[in-house]
Amino acid sequence: MKKIEDILKERILILDGAMGTMIQRHKLEEEDFRGDRFKNHSHLLKGNNDLLSITRPDIIKDIHAQYFEAGADIAETNTFSGTTIAQADYYLEHIVYELNFQSAKIAKEVAVQFTQREPDKPRFVAGAVGPTNRTLSISPNVNDPGYRAVTFDQLKVAYKEQVKGLMDGGADLLLVETIFDTLNAKAALFGIQELFDEEGKTLPIMVSGTITDASGRTLSGQTTEAFLISVSHVPLLSVGLNCALGARQLRPYLQILNEQSPFFVSAYPNAGLPNEFGQYDEGPDEMGSQIDEFLKEGLVNILGGCCGTTPAHIKVIAELAKKYKPREVVVNA
Repeated sequence: MKKIEDILKERILILDGAMGTMIQRHKLEEEDFRGDRFKNHSHLLKGNNDLLSITRPDIIKDIHAQYFEAGADIAETNTFSGTTIAQADYYLEHIVYELNFQSAKIAKEVAVQFTQREPDKPRFVAGAVGPTNRTLSISPNVNDPGYRAVTFDQLKVAYKEQVKGLMDGGADLLLVETIFDTLNAKAALFGIQELFDEEGKTLPIMVSGTITDASGRTLSGQTTEAFLISVSHVPLLSVGLNCALGARQLRPYLQILNEQSPFFVSAYPNAGLPNEFGQYDEGPDEMGSQIDEFLKEGLVNILGGCCGTTPAHIKVIAELAKKYKPREVVVNA
């Protein structure tokens, strides 16, 4: 099978859409999350979407298949909250390795099926590594600015355990995503590199930050340029932006990455901005017309959707991307 690095030089690759949006359509109850195995678990589990890879793998498998059917080249594993730090909310720290292993295994099975069906369009699995619900750069206590709810080493260890499960489960690449605090991402990258050394094996790494508002900064205060510089010490496959903003609002920051990134550039925006009920109203065609602007300007190599996007959105994006050449990567001397 061709390496993903080589394919990216030939065409724009399509990332899938929102896992959470698709899970919500099933209107699952507590029993779905518990299954038989966690029937007597001491705490409520509803909302722990990652757990469905163990208790309802049929649903997760079907979602991956729908996105591949729509034209996605890369599926993200169902592991956005797959660290001991995030799973502590549900008192499930002890199943983190299994959770990541099973999520990667499920996605890989579906990817292999589609690759066998269309050998000229290989499908890849990106191990999704979310930001956790804690931050290294900001104090959660307004009365104690120096306080931190987590240490760099604690994050590194948590990320490392997650990535070990993803690698063992068959992930083809890793996606450190929705980064609102670059110091968290640095802990993830450090843990990943440490694991690579121990395993004697590497995988391509994608990194994706999130601009939280019209100021054009991450939550921890970095501009897009500063974010790029902060992660550029690692040999990455791609750097990009996702979540928080819709395609129209994301465009100026992608222009910065296009001009300055020595790596491939990715983008997977939300389906517009959420309405007062937290819903995303932007349909596939409306979102597609905005993404068309990215493509005309040659800003991206990898393109997909975040919150509110569905297979219908990905289908439109995939069809549009076929008409354009990928962004050319210029490595500065």
